[in-house]
Amino acid sequence: MIIKPELVRGAGKERLKAGLIGCGGRGTQAIVDMMRGTENVDIVSMGDLFEDKLEASIKKVRDQPDAGQWQDRIKMDPDKRFVGFDAYKKVLATDIDIVMLATPPGYRPMHFEAAIDAKKHVFCEKPFGVDPVGVRRFMAAAKKSEELKLTVMSGAQRRFDKGYVETVAKIQNGEIGDVLATYAYWVGTPVFPIRNKADRKANWGDMTWQHRQWYSFVWICGDQIVEQHLHNIDVCNWVMNAHPVECVASGGVAWRPKDDPEFYGNIFDHISADFVYPNGVHMSSYCRQFPQGSAQNVSELIIGSKKRSNGFDLGSGPAVDPRAARRDPRESPYVREHTAMIASIRGDGPYINHGMPVAETTMTCIMGREAAYSGQKITWDMMMKSQLDLQPKQFEYDLKMDIPPLPVPGVYKFT
Repeated sequence: MIIKPELVRGAGKERLKAGLIGCGGRGTQAIVDMMRGTENVDIVSMGDLFEDKLEASIKKVRDQPDAGQWQDRIKMDPDKRFVGFDAYKKVLATDIDIVMLATPPGYRPMHFEAAIDAKKHVFCEKPFGVDPVGVRRFMAAAKKSEELKLTVMSGAQRRFDKGYVETVAKIQNGEIGDVLATYAYWVGTPVFPIRNKADRKANWGDMTWQHRQWYSFVWICGDQIVEQHLHNIDVCNWVMNAHPVECVASGGVAWRPKDDPEFYGNIFDHISADFVYPNGVHMSSYCRQFPQGSAQNVSELIIGSKKRSNGFDLGSGPAVDPRAARRDPRESPYVREHTAMIASIRGDGPYINHGMPVAETTMTCIMGREAAYSGQKITWDMMMKSQLDLQPKQFEYDLKMDIPPLPVPGVYKFT
């Protein structure tokens, strides 16, 4: 049975309205991808912490080479552009059916919970939090979204890459035999360039600066294993149709200067982890972000009793890495996920709610981080009981924020 959520006001071809919370690079691209993948959705409201980010996002959207095809659907009137820590509330209060959440991930549980309470369908960038308390908060809201039959689409776009979708289905149907082991790699360069001292303006307080440099601070980014390596770990969890139950890991800082936390933050630049699934199968996970020129490998590997797979090679078409292939934008998984989301909302396709599975992947990644930070074996039960909460107790542009020291295994304690 195809579920037709009641919130579409009659479904059919009626136009839907969407808002964006978080106007950085990923949020901006989400608007473009939605415009390319759908025909009956208008963007009507936007919110960000910084006005310059919001205005730059609008300009970038309107400057796309194909924007003429959907320019009339970008309807962010000045009174529907909101700035500040409460901008998300103002976007949710506008007349929208869908909200896209693309702020730095530290805010994800709070914003997702508010979106579900407002009964909005959600496109939610990954990861779904940065600490166990936040992810459990997200999970509670995800259960509520299922009860309300709201569509929840994640930014784990491999779940909408045709090669991955077809390959994972074949693996789960036994084509490579019993899965004996899985491997996940994000061996790359820093995702965002680290600003230098001259980039910090004199009037920027600590909280403003840490938002501008968000990828370097654990409380707001979650570390690279959570923010970026989630993509690869999610493929392995998807293949296994499960989450790991324990993890031992190691990691550290090899090139990021330890004596300049204001600019280099307090995240590791490499983590390797050994996860164990309930059936005893291991996932070997390795992520690092080293300077340009280092070896790179972003991939997954699944070892079966009959043969092995890279996660997308059993799909239709040539076995070429889809991330390296030039393709029709409509076939891009970043676009396809928006097409599928609208079909789910309208009842024109399968009902989709990825809230819980990607929340479990997020918790898996945090488990790996905490195992590396502490040197302990961390179990799923420990994660589900943990009181670790990294979020500030107040939010102000000029808030003074002390930077916790880099974790030292044996000294750092998981709580």
